[in-house]
Amino acid sequence: HCTDRPHNQGGPERPVTRYLTAEEHQRLGQALDDARSTMPEAVNALQLLLLTGCRLREVQRLKWEYVHLDEGVIRLPDTKNGARTVQLGESAVGLLGGIPRVEGNPYVITGRKEGGHLTDLEKPWRRIRKEAGLEDVRIHDLRHSFASDALELGEDLIMIGKLLGHRDLKSTARYAHLKKEPIQRAVKGIDLKISAALALPRKTLEATID
Repeated sequence: HCTDRPHNQGGPERPVTRYLTAEEHQRLGQALDDARSTMPEAVNALQLLLLTGCRLREVQRLKWEYVHLDEGVIRLPDTKNGARTVQLGESAVGLLGGIPRVEGNPYVITGRKEGGHLTDLEKPWRRIRKEAGLEDVRIHDLRHSFASDALELGEDLIMIGKLLGHRDLKSTARYAHLKKEPIQRAVKGIDLKISAALALPRKTLEATID
């Protein structure tokens, strides 16, 4: 199980969080497309993780009975924080709609064992991330990326917490520092409004905010 804690067992401390840039998303998308013919189940799982922000366990154990494409939702009866509803975007609905259902298997992401789900996503992930040149990215970082992208699009922490299925705001608060661009935009907007009201001279700043 992936955690949000840094791993520091005799080696250099790893950053607590990692998110993908737009360029890295493109590289990962190409690597996933290239891998689809040889490992379709793993690719489906990873794309679902990217598009929903779900936890790995939630995607691995996702059953078709939880999926309601006509409503655009997944209703998970038992997650880390109890039952929750996952809202789906059009791409996620399209992805799920294109996954073939295997007779006698209740799971969306099927495994080699008859009637079972895919149990090991780490091995195919290592191959895919290497192909994409993202060898420092963990599967759980895809969830971080979902959160940071929501933050960059202007969603507040309360909404991000709902999207991720967090029980309290403390779990979501750690994502607030992931990207500073929204903070810079907010400061510039506030500065512009106040300086205009006060008729103050303004100077373009080259420095960034720490």
